Amino acid sequence: MIINFSIENFGSIKSKQTLSFEAEKSKHLEDFYITKIGKYRLLKIALIYGANASGKTMILQALDFLRNLAINPLRVKTDPLEFDPFLFDNDSSTKNTVLSIEFLQNQKKYLYEIEFNRKAVTEEKLYFFNPSKANVFTRITDLKKDFSKIKFGSKFNIPKKTLENLQANTLSNNSVLGGYLKTNINIKELKDTTDWFRNTLYSFLNPKSDFSMITTSLMDEGKIKKQNVMTILKKADLNISDIIIDKKIENIPADSLEFLIEVSNIPINKLKALIRNNKLTLFKLDLEHLVDGAKYPLPFDKESEGTKRYYGLAGILNLLVSKSVIIPIGELEASLHPDLYQHFLLTFLANSKESQIIATTHNRELLNDKDIIRDDALWITNKKKDASTELYSFADFDSSIIRDTTNRLNAYKSGKLGGIPNISDFYLDLE
Repeated sequence: MIINFSIENFGSIKSKQTLSFEAEKSKHLEDFYITKIGKYRLLKIALIYGANASGKTMILQALDFLRNLAINPLRVKTDPLEFDPFLFDNDSSTKNTVLSIEFLQNQKKYLYEIEFNRKAVTEEKLYFFNPSKANVFTRITDLKKDFSKIKFGSKFNIPKKTLENLQANTLSNNSVLGGYLKTNINIKELKDTTDWFRNTLYSFLNPKSDFSMITTSLMDEGKIKKQNVMTILKKADLNISDIIIDKKIENIPADSLEFLIEVSNIPINKLKALIRNNKLTLFKLDLEHLVDGAKYPLPFDKESEGTKRYYGLAGILNLLVSKSVIIPIGELEASLHPDLYQHFLLTFLANSKESQIIATTHNRELLNDKDIIRDDALWITNKKKDASTELYSFADFDSSIIRDTTNRLNAYKSGKLGGIPNISDFYLDLE
């Protein structure tokens, strides 16, 4: 699980901002919202509110960028790191970006920090706590020599040849973790960390992601069970009695991948996942409806947008409940009735154990019911005067702004908490 995630000089985020999952002392809804691991009380969810262009999505993009830095190393050392630092001043574009994350893996706390610019990773550190803080490695890149020097902490005795192989595989635009994945060595702490980035932290699901294909693929791969997805769908009152999947495997020429990438609307990582050994896996999906005792299969593309969305979320919910995973989701409430959106959140909170959701949202109805929300699980991105993003939680406000009796929805709508657009009047004087 994530403990804290910090971002500095990435996109709209200029000064260091931290998203924390460490719960406040309040016992309110503790059994639903909080997972206890050792001395830590960690929240299962972070919902991020804010005006358009205030930086909500940037939080999730930064986390996804960190994941890719860790486990998807670039192959050519001259390839640039595809991101933008803060661009609305004259200094930030020349400064490095810093991302850091504290997380729990195998009951042990890790702290991973990485500093970089568009050309290279300049510095990188990994620590573990057992229980005191200990350095696993420190990496410094000599940009003039285009060489990364890696030094392991005093608790590690790494053979010289092993270290040389790791340094050779850690290109200047790669992380040490990425270099480790290319090197035939076994260091427990590096394996724990790369396993966490690969198997626990999932890729960012942006609003354009094909959630339905994710659910169908998860069932096909045996990672979730169809019956579980059906159970979730039935509780959502969508009148679905069965999921019918027709799987077809097509042979494709070896040189056709680039063309498919170019013309397809499927995200590249999902498209590659469908292609194995020059074979493309295609799915035809129907949802069966039971009406007056008769069964009617309906092609998936004929379903309502809300049904399509919830079918996709049902598979993701199954994964969150059955495993320990972290999934960032953009505009979680998209196409969902507010009651169904609330039902999804409560089902996740009531049934998950060590999973986490980080989601952006514009649904404000939830703020009106303190019986189902905790302040420390609600976050706001606010655009400052210099156009940079400021991140803070509802729990950061003292009792002069938010009391136990305060209507959170009204406080947010009125602008007392920030994170709303400063909209002008609606009269137009057009030429």
